Amino acid sequence: MQIDLRRSPLLQLLNLWRALSYTDLRRTLSYSNISLASPLRHLLDLWRTLSYANRSSATPLLQQLNLWQRAENDPTVPDAPAKAQKFAQRYTEILESMKKNPEIHGGPPDAILLCRLREQVLRELGFRDIFKKVKDEENAKAISLFEDVVKLNDDIDDVGKRIENLIRGILAGNIFDLGSAQLAEVFAKDGMSFLASCQNLLPRPWVIDDMDTFKCRWSQKSWEKAVIFVDNSGADIILGILPFARELLRHGTKVVLAANDLPSINDVTYPELLEIINKLKDEKGQLVGVDASNLLVVNSGNDLPVIDLSSVSPDLAYVASDADLVVLEGMGRAIETNLYAQMKCDSIKVGMVKHPEVAQFLGGRLYDCVFKYSKVVSY
Repeated sequence: MQIDLRRSPLLQLLNLWRALSYTDLRRTLSYSNISLASPLRHLLDLWRTLSYANRSSATPLLQQLNLWQRAENDPTVPDAPAKAQKFAQRYTEILESMKKNPEIHGGPPDAILLCRLREQVLRELGFRDIFKKVKDEENAKAISLFEDVVKLNDDIDDVGKRIENLIRGILAGNIFDLGSAQLAEVFAKDGMSFLASCQNLLPRPWVIDDMDTFKCRWSQKSWEKAVIFVDNSGADIILGILPFARELLRHGTKVVLAANDLPSINDVTYPELLEIINKLKDEKGQLVGVDASNLLVVNSGNDLPVIDLSSVSPDLAYVASDADLVVLEGMGRAIETNLYAQMKCDSIKVGMVKHPEVAQFLGGRLYDCVFKYSKVVSY
């Protein structure tokens, strides 16, 4: 089955625009802790998905995410190739139905709904963690580099330069994202070097760049508790987020790392992150000389590469209730679903722009960077 966008795609877009009512926008704006989505945002998400579908006959979005190939070769699923084909067919049917009625599956076709439907079909067919092997391999590589990366940061005496280097490390680590078609292809062909990625980031100013404001704020303030919503396995979490979390700990901040409950693409899960932290701590419970007793890993309750902050786990809601800094990392969580979320505390949205449609929407370049820091006057 093939989704045919050749017949007046502009007309389809106009019809979808009418279908996405401003009632949904007003309802979304009534919440202060979730993405301030818009009909244009929903439209962009669906248009990206449907445009992918036009590039491959029976595999909409699947080859673009490297999902079908991974599913076909999943050794934990009996008859994986046939079930991968069923996955492709079922998800194509879902996209076809959305062309006819954008809200047929319970809501406007935004990134959260599309990801949820995709994961639902995968799990129904028995695919639980199709990226498990590559995640384990990349975690092992990154763990071996962790101490060297941390020491490189520690050797930077200027605080502002050190903080900027840590943020650049988060962005470089965020390249390890097999949910991006282009990056999955590069990874499969050549692998990725974390240090080379740090050096090859697009030069500042980025499409959203509050780095200087954040560095100034860092020198003036120490946060009591930070909640960090983490993204990918491998270099992303180990060489990007954890050195930054360690710096926060050294700065006197309690740090909560919120990780997915269930696997989704190559995102790190709660059990995997616990294992990673245990491997990185020394016999004194330190992360390369920094006390990690104020570091907590929590199950976010999420099972997608994006997140609706109104639906986190009770445990996370409890421990985050007194947080004065929230960090959302990655294109899915920080950019596509929460870039305009309004927090009741300071917040950071950080990630790399890995889809050309998102880059165009933001007015930036492919592989541009987003570092959005928002501070509140009082808590």
